[in-house]
Amino acid sequence: MRENGGQYTHAAVWAAMAFAAMPPAPSGQTDQGARRAWELFTLINPITHGNTPEAIALYRGEPYVVAGDVYSVAPHTGRGGWTWYTGSAGWMYRLITESLLGLHLDVDKLHFTPVIPPSWPSFKIHYRYRQTLYHITLRKCGTNNPKERILLDGNEQRDKCLPLVDDHQDHNVEVDVN
Repeated sequence: MRENGGQYTHAAVWAAMAFAAMPPAPSGQTDQGARRAWELFTLINPITHGNTPEAIALYRGEPYVVAGDVYSVAPHTGRGGWTWYTGSAGWMYRLITESLLGLHLDVDKLHFTPVIPPSWPSFKIHYRYRQTLYHITLRKCGTNNPKERILLDGNEQRDKCLPLVDDHQDHNVEVDVN
């Protein structure tokens, strides 16, 4: 919170990142860190502040721009501020891509550590590496296939990461994670 009691988005994003970084819950238990990370993301996501005419009138910020502050003192309660002047947008991008979707670039390798909500059995990402597209499907391992693996164009990767090559081709990637 800011000194005026409002939302300080930098700190809110960092809190969501911290929850996403918590160790996963043992099998069969609710993953509280992951659940809380997604709850916080939903609260600070500008789209949720612009999904109705009433919300737009209250927030007064663009629903596609992250506000640095959300005020909590009358007469501006709920209003977004510093929408184009904040570094919070960069932190929000990192929260989404790294902490929640779990993409970690290491020079020419892509590692995956997603924090997937319980309601998502899978998700897809179209990742561009220079002039090459990787069409990536991430799935939760099921009881049929409990093994984590990465398949690149049908070939299992031993190092549990995706080697990135700029060959100007499209590649299909399947990632199974716990």
